[in-house]
Amino acid sequence: MSETTLRHDLPPELACPISPVVDLVFSRWTTPILWALHEYGRQRFVELERRITTISPKVLTQRLRQLERDGLVVRTYYAEVPPRVEYEISDLGRSLAPLFATIAEWSPNLDAVEKARREYDAKRSGA
Repeated sequence: MSETTLRHDLPPELACPISPVVDLVFSRWTTPILWALHEYGRQRFVELERRITTISPKVLTQRLRQLERDGLVVRTYYAEVPPRVEYEISDLGRSLAPLFATIAEWSPNLDAVEKARREYDAKRSGA
């Protein structure tokens, strides 16, 4: 039995091969964190916090831990006085760059999405 046949036996949310990637990479704060680390290099927590102004320290901590667990971010602890911790994007995290570049290339289509929404809303409110 082929993999395609097996996928047809599964519900769509389990059969879609990109769903796990989307869940991993596009969760609420993952993309801004990875973008900041990719764009600006190794950073301390406070630097990330300053760059991503709308994230709370608690959520930033949680996301960084999850990204470290997923292998997308590397945390380095320096046992000095005072202690210092830095975060950087891993090679695995960097491997997402072509995916993000493709999405960035698609982003001009957001104007068309906004237009479609306005047209839809206008039809709905007139109905």
